[in-house]
Amino acid sequence: MIRDIEIPEVKNVTVVIARKQQPGETVEWKVYLINKNPFPIENALIASKGYGEKNGEEQQTSVLRHFIETVPAESAALVEPIDPAVFHLNNEYWVSYYIGTTIFDKRFVFVPDSIREDNLIFIKELNTEGILHS
Repeated sequence: MIRDIEIPEVKNVTVVIARKQQPGETVEWKVYLINKNPFPIENALIASKGYGEKNGEEQQTSVLRHFIETVPAESAALVEPIDPAVFHLNNEYWVSYYIGTTIFDKRFVFVPDSIREDNLIFIKELNTEGILHS
């Protein structure tokens, strides 16, 4: 029965949307998967999509899928760049990965207009500012 299926809790794995800017260059926004565990995570599959409304009309982006073979312990891996033109949408990242033979998954959603300058914090794993999903 479905109630007999044990769903493990995701701990110390999160998604960050980071702002990167080199002097004299334009601002780039990128999405990262961060592993804060003292061990690697394997075979991470990330499905990303945006959805919502603008001026009363439904909008959605294509679903993109990314595979990262290994995210080492206490490190980050680049998932994709993200265009500020979609910050008004829900930006969803469905992350699945393995630790040993156990699969974990979690959906991270950045709600509309949460990706903005006011919400930036320093992300030590990336040595830059970003929006950390909690």
